[in-house]
Amino acid sequence: MSEAPIVPAGRIVLLNGASSSGKSSIANALVTLFDEPHLLMSVDRFYAMLPRAGAALSGPVSEEEAVRRTQAGFHRAVAGMAAAGNHLVIDQVLSRPWRLPDLLSVLDGFAVTFVGVHCPPDELARRERARGDRRVGQAAAQLPVVHAHGLYDVECDTSVLTPQACAEHIKRQMDGRTTRRAFDVLRDRVASGEG
Repeated sequence: MSEAPIVPAGRIVLLNGASSSGKSSIANALVTLFDEPHLLMSVDRFYAMLPRAGAALSGPVSEEEAVRRTQAGFHRAVAGMAAAGNHLVIDQVLSRPWRLPDLLSVLDGFAVTFVGVHCPPDELARRERARGDRRVGQAAAQLPVVHAHGLYDVECDTSVLTPQACAEHIKRQMDGRTTRRAFDVLRDRVASGEG
């Protein structure tokens, strides 16, 4: 039996922002802009694998713990897909303080472009009302944690730019990038006890 060929790791574009900030729309536009195929991986697709609330979550594992395990597994799935040579666009909400340090550890050695997707609280609330499947105010409550680290490679505001314009901005910034990446700086901060 032959072994799989060794391939270079794929690059990762990690979109982080509050729920309803427009990450999914940007991600869908962004994957069409690259010459090489990029897979879209969303944490929401992983959450969809969980049983619905109350169904099989009443045993020894709480719903909160099941969500934490799903999130941690998602991080490791991202690393595995990139290690296999896949280029990825990731849609993520870093709404718990442990998530960023976990990603910094799991994705050590990978080329990550960290993108901050911003949207003001009033627009987030308007989108939540329009969607009808979210508690109004949930997204705004995530903002202090989601962007608490304060450092990105690229940032965009979806209340100002369309998803397509955001995707084009991200792609342009990636094409011209020569400086150290935000993930490397953030990893150093955590290692030194600053982050």
